Amino acid sequence: MKINDPAILAEVEAAFAEYEKALTTNDVETLDRLFRNAPETLRYGMGENLYGYAEIAAFRAGRSPAGLMRKLERTSITTYGDDFATANTLFRRESMSGKIGRQSQSWVRFPEGWRVVAAHVSVIPE
Repeated sequence: MKINDPAILAEVEAAFAEYEKALTTNDVETLDRLFRNAPETLRYGMGENLYGYAEIAAFRAGRSPAGLMRKLERTSITTYGDDFATANTLFRRESMSGKIGRQSQSWVRFPEGWRVVAAHVSVIPE
């Protein structure tokens, strides 16, 4: 298995960048598209546990667009073969003084493109 094939890594980095832009601009349509539309998809958030695409989409539709900007640090994307990748990053928000956020995602390539199948977001004291 080839790890971090440059062409595959570039694809996942582009998908991750598209996700980050959609997240910070509250582009719900793009966020929904980038998550796998399946009952197995899950997202553990800072205050919610979302099981299945429907719960994730409902959360996104009802979330406030205020305060979404953030600064990423130590982003690490790793590809395993041609169809699986992980993306992990630390993030800071002005509203989170003294804390640092952590985000992890599992990405899988499907016929329709790269999709998040599992995500976790948490915040800890610095």
